[in-house]
Amino acid sequence: FLPKSLEGIKSILLYPLLGVLVTGFLMLFINIPMAAINSALYDFLDSLSGSSAIILGLILGGMMAIDMGGPFNKAAYVFGTSSLTAAALSNGGSVVMAAVMAGGMVPPLAVFVATRLFKDKFTAEERDAGLTNIVMGLSFITEGAIPFAAADPLHVIPACVIGSGVAGALSMLFKCTLMAPHGGIFVFPVVGNAIMYLLALVIGTVISTVLLGVLKKPREA
Repeated sequence: FLPKSLEGIKSILLYPLLGVLVTGFLMLFINIPMAAINSALYDFLDSLSGSSAIILGLILGGMMAIDMGGPFNKAAYVFGTSSLTAAALSNGGSVVMAAVMAGGMVPPLAVFVATRLFKDKFTAEERDAGLTNIVMGLSFITEGAIPFAAADPLHVIPACVIGSGVAGALSMLFKCTLMAPHGGIFVFPVVGNAIMYLLALVIGTVISTVLLGVLKKPREA
């Protein structure tokens, strides 16, 4: 129903907008207890804060990619931002926030690389939309991968969750820290152990990219 010149914006603008409207409708009229869900997820994460840092990073990173903006994503993000207060009081960065941001950057970055390397697995429209994900991924906007996850959730979501989880776990393993709640590469000057943080991000992205190439089936152009 759109002019051909505007077809490319469907997957990066119209579909996400429609998804937000549908989700809002469900929450408003069907009374889905989103606050209770988010609180439960936050409490679960808080219960892990004294356990293995690597496991916590794995879970936080994976949660950022499960629904890419939904309850799991937001619970992990809120948990990360809340850790910044304690980090500020100790004049240091937050390892939790660093793991969260690493996990959230992986899906759009992996989608971008996959649309370049495995062109037969994506339609021409998806390949065009994939270009925008490099900017979104580097800016820590996980939602850029939503259209691809919505089009093929059984393959895209597991691929992204695994890579994001690895990125979060490695960030914790390397004891990377972050003093900002958002920003992607634009806040790298306040990332502690930035080189290893970049390595964690690259490894997670490569894993998700390879899995996208393996799991997704060829698509018609």
